[in-house]
Amino acid sequence: MSETSRSQAHLHRDPSAAPGPVGTRAPGVRRTAAGVSELVQSALPLIAEWLPTQRWYAGKGRPIAALVPVIGTPLQVGDPALLHLLLRVDHGGATGGPGDVYQLLLGIRSDRPAAVGRPAVLGRLAGGTYDGAVLYDAVHDPELTGRLLEHLATGDRFGSLSFRRTPGPGLPGNLPGRASTAEQSNSSVIYDTAFILKLFRRISPGTNPDLELSLALSRAGSTRIPRVAAWFECRMERAEPATLGLLQRYLPDAEDGWELALDQVARLKGDPSPGNFAIEAHRLGRATAEVHRVLARSMPTARLDRPRIAELAGAMADRLDSAVAAVPGLLRYRSALRGAFQQLTAAHLDGLLVQRIHGDLHLGQAMRTPQGWVLLDFEGEPAKPLAERRLPQPALRDVAAMLRSFDYAAAHLLAGSPAQDPHLAHLAAAWAARNRAAYCAGYTAGGGADPSGSPELMRALEIDKAVYEVVYEARHRPSWLPIPLAAINRLADSV
Repeated sequence: MSETSRSQAHLHRDPSAAPGPVGTRAPGVRRTAAGVSELVQSALPLIAEWLPTQRWYAGKGRPIAALVPVIGTPLQVGDPALLHLLLRVDHGGATGGPGDVYQLLLGIRSDRPAAVGRPAVLGRLAGGTYDGAVLYDAVHDPELTGRLLEHLATGDRFGSLSFRRTPGPGLPGNLPGRASTAEQSNSSVIYDTAFILKLFRRISPGTNPDLELSLALSRAGSTRIPRVAAWFECRMERAEPATLGLLQRYLPDAEDGWELALDQVARLKGDPSPGNFAIEAHRLGRATAEVHRVLARSMPTARLDRPRIAELAGAMADRLDSAVAAVPGLLRYRSALRGAFQQLTAAHLDGLLVQRIHGDLHLGQAMRTPQGWVLLDFEGEPAKPLAERRLPQPALRDVAAMLRSFDYAAAHLLAGSPAQDPHLAHLAAAWAARNRAAYCAGYTAGGGADPSGSPELMRALEIDKAVYEVVYEARHRPSWLPIPLAAINRLADSV
């Protein structure tokens, strides 16, 4: 499954993220079977070395003060064994903040299986019952991921860990799973051409929006998402159950929207008219509007009065101030951008509808199937707290995010070429403008609010997204920083 990280957000490991001391106690671990606590304790030093190297680990740049097991659950015993582990990572210090809880699926074998590559191996356990056994990320073991599917198929329960199925045809329980190679902020396992399981890595109490919204769309009969087949969850202490994984139908014949767009952009160098991607952009806009309409019918909505709209604009201004502190190059634009947020407050938007939305929409979250466009990954921006991702938002926030994605795709035309090449710059800008307009037209034709009817809101939302991109690129991909800065320059001039 594609995510922001695949198409527009490739995190690099921070070499300064060396793990610190590891907590040797584990008073919080639930002993769901004999030997689990012993196994977890012997695994902690290996986990401390391996965890900061993972794409989905959010603590890069911060030393690990302690690893505290929360719940350890054996899903298979013997050789191989499969251990499900929820682990809290504490960073310590006044600026360390609360620890994040991560989901790990650990395989234990007497020797490394051929199907598991060396990067997935944490090392050999030392001491205790498992002395000398190989510890590895079980996501890469087809046999053990097949076992996970069996638990989903039979709706098993292990203490506070529950596997749940949606009504409908039974699930096969004998399919091995292969780990997806796509860059993600989670992990995915593909079962033949039938199903794909997303394993959420950072865990918070509460229903993950991806499950919540996908279920709502599935129950409403929407064909714009892959059908939900099953999921599993865990109750941590007395909190609301936390979503751990989501099993959906796989789309073997689908084409990634980001890759389709890049293919069209690449052809521009040899042919200024390589094909009309604007037709697909228009269809994608219609599909987005359809999803928004279903969510507005199926989930709670609200209307924002003028004070609440002022709060919305104020939050954008606060994020801008934080971004300026992190990226001083934004300082020259701050006055103009704050002006755009002030114009949003003054706009005649009293009664603005807010609803549940995708929350992190871009071309990499859209798949072109023979039946039309399908949207994926309704998780929202993973870096935001779960409660914030579940809040109603203006539907045009998704539209603004997709417009930014067209800019990112067009920028690939300039990769490896002199930045001063006016011809290529013109082609890239024209391609982006053409597809942005087509997407908005499709969104309106599909029953969504006309983006051109709310210029102050659209500009503010696009600025807010571009500001986020500036900070992200500055931290993780500096060579891409000119892309959102060009948008910031354009948007500031429009105020």
